[in-house]
Amino acid sequence: MIDTAHTTAAASDNRPAAPRATLLIGVLVVSAFVMILNETILSVALRDLTVDLGVSTTTVQWLTSGFLLTMAVVIPTTGFLLERFTPRQVFLASLTMFSVGTLVSGLAPGFGVLLAGRVVQACGTAVMLPLLMTTVMRLVPPQRRGATMGTITIVIAVAPALGPTIGGAVLSSLGWRWMFWIVLPLSVAALVIGAIWLRLDSETRSVPLDVPSVLLSALGFGGVLYGLSSIGESGAGEHPVPPWAPIVVGLAALAAFVWRQTRLQRADRALLDLRPFTHRTFVVSLILTALLFMCLLGVAAILLPLYLQTVLNTTTFVSGLAVLPGGLVLGLLGRPVGALFDRFGARPLVLPGTVAMAGSLWLFTTLGPGSPLAAAIAFHVLFMAGLGLMMTPLMTESLGVLPDHLYSHGSAILSTLQQVAGAFGTAVFVTVAAVGSAAGSGAPDADGLRTAFVAAGCIGLLALVAAPFVRGRTTAAEEG
Repeated sequence: MIDTAHTTAAASDNRPAAPRATLLIGVLVVSAFVMILNETILSVALRDLTVDLGVSTTTVQWLTSGFLLTMAVVIPTTGFLLERFTPRQVFLASLTMFSVGTLVSGLAPGFGVLLAGRVVQACGTAVMLPLLMTTVMRLVPPQRRGATMGTITIVIAVAPALGPTIGGAVLSSLGWRWMFWIVLPLSVAALVIGAIWLRLDSETRSVPLDVPSVLLSALGFGGVLYGLSSIGESGAGEHPVPPWAPIVVGLAALAAFVWRQTRLQRADRALLDLRPFTHRTFVVSLILTALLFMCLLGVAAILLPLYLQTVLNTTTFVSGLAVLPGGLVLGLLGRPVGALFDRFGARPLVLPGTVAMAGSLWLFTTLGPGSPLAAAIAFHVLFMAGLGLMMTPLMTESLGVLPDHLYSHGSAILSTLQQVAGAFGTAVFVTVAAVGSAAGSGAPDADGLRTAFVAAGCIGLLALVAAPFVRGRTTAAEEG
């Protein structure tokens, strides 16, 4: 296990030399960037895929939300995987699955096979996130974690933000399949480089996989997200059960999952140890991170491209370029904000970041058919700047307050909530846009998208309420 308290906790004398640690983290960062880019690369292709595959908008969005949902189901198992297998084995398995999924998606003859390929891709991607964050917490001393986490921000946030730009550029001259053919050699190259260079010492131990916990996790997250996604389609009679049924079943399964973990963790056998929730700073940071990712993936990666294409009638290439400035701002802020966090703590960064995020979300509600493209770009840049001030401090703060032996479980919880929140935001905002459309056809129009932006603005207000509870400098020792 990467962060076993008894043997390989983040003690400074057990850390590899700085150059080697930098190389290890660099290999993981580059690999994760290629993988996470695929979360949103199809977002600008929703309209094309709807026509080409003969499915509705609320169905085709499962290519994004299904990817995120699969990650949310798989990530809780990474605590088990990181104990049972070495980081090298986990890395190689992750990249192999992702490459296979990419190949299947590129060859897919229809929606079903394409979705299956995306699920396989997501299984590989899911394992990489906790591996990356846990490795950083182990190898990087506390005084430099903010700057290093700033680099991870580029992976977790900028890769999804750049997905629409890359997707738009590909669609402007090639078909959607080329989104996978271009990524495939990159993933294979990352696999080869990792196989050669990735060496990270760790101890493993045989631990039982709690199958009921895995099933409860899959049923819980799957039921909730499926129900939310199907709300917009329920009027068309496409679903044999009402949307509220899977939501209720999912919530019940999640309640059972939590109950089972609290019992198993007494003997250190939990699939996902929930003791990080006993740390106040972790909980506050987690709430804000969830709200942030709802808006990042739901608004920046889905609603805004839909608005640009369906309301302003821009091409996929132009809509992709329109979100590029915001993505670059988010990337450029990563390491500087991380360095500021190392010096001043989270609160001075999170508060103005939340104000910028909430303000930009309400500015989106003013967009309409006659709005200039420049206004949408400016609002998006402000939105991404706010996220840039929030993301690195929240991620670093949430894990930094945990004791060493909870790093892997804390990173798994954080990664799970990020993906669930992203899938939740995607499903809710697309559904609200479809239901709020004036034509009532289920296809998002200007009215429906404005309603969805209002819903996102309300999420921004919730973030404003939670932000003042972020503390300044806090350590695990101070939280007990």
